Amino acid sequence: MKEKILSTKKNGMPMMLLFILLYIAAIGIIIIGGTSDNEILAGIGTIYVCIGWFPLKGLVVLKPQEALVLTLFGKYHGTIKGDGFYWVNPFCSAINPAAQTHLRQSDDISTRTGITVQATNTTSPSKKISLKIMTLNNNRQKINDCLGNPVEIGIAVMWKVKDTAKAVFDVDNYKEYLSLQCDTALRNIVRLYPYDVSPDIDTTGDGIADEGSLRGSSEIVAGRIRDEIQQKVENAGLEIVEARITYLAYAPEIAAVMLQRQQASAIIDARKMIVDGAVGMVEMALERLNESGMVDLDEERKAAMVSNLLVVLCGNHDAQPIVNSGSLY
Repeated sequence: MKEKILSTKKNGMPMMLLFILLYIAAIGIIIIGGTSDNEILAGIGTIYVCIGWFPLKGLVVLKPQEALVLTLFGKYHGTIKGDGFYWVNPFCSAINPAAQTHLRQSDDISTRTGITVQATNTTSPSKKISLKIMTLNNNRQKINDCLGNPVEIGIAVMWKVKDTAKAVFDVDNYKEYLSLQCDTALRNIVRLYPYDVSPDIDTTGDGIADEGSLRGSSEIVAGRIRDEIQQKVENAGLEIVEARITYLAYAPEIAAVMLQRQQASAIIDARKMIVDGAVGMVEMALERLNESGMVDLDEERKAAMVSNLLVVLCGNHDAQPIVNSGSLY
């Protein structure tokens, strides 16, 4: 379905004044016909008073960034865009299949749980389609990453309606369609990445291992999620402006184990750095002693000195020195 923009002028005010004047004229004709015993004039005025309200149904007010999709006797008539006061064919009917669908988004806040909630109020929902940029905040999902670890992730998607005809006629409900495609696109992309950087993992599909991860490459992951969603909702006339990861964590059942793993890795890295520094300091101490010639140490004494220095430098607690007041030998 191709969108057709109606070139309707903003003639709502003149048409409304015309219909009001015709109503006044009809009342005057009834009065004149009654006083002059002219039944034809009185009948014409009465008929117009009874049906003259119908053209007023064609008066439409649009706010900025709103559109109205019109059908005439079941056929697509066109779309009105642009703020103003319009008059259209009163036999046209506005259609918006997603008018009663509420998403967890900036323009359609719902306090209930779940992604989509059907409206239960008795007021008639507006058939106008918003062209503003809206934010869809999907629920957190539990997805397995490429290593099989369950992670919880949530995204916020900024979107807007680009083609009103496609949004209304090519899909059943474009809001529910968008929500479903966000879920599937998120699963398709997340399963390609590990939570943390892992060796021998190819996240780009080029056959070369890289350092991509959900935690370290959030901008790249969000970009791929946006492109995936855009590809899926193109036939619904929607445009995905941006996608952002709003929540990322291990699933509760493995969160404690993964925390211990991260702590162990951090301790190992810290110990490695301490040992490297201690060995450098010992080498520097031995070189300085040899250069100055202050003390002549044999291999056994050097080994003892190295052992003592490493114990002092690599220990978790401050060393308690023992002073030898006698001979070294």
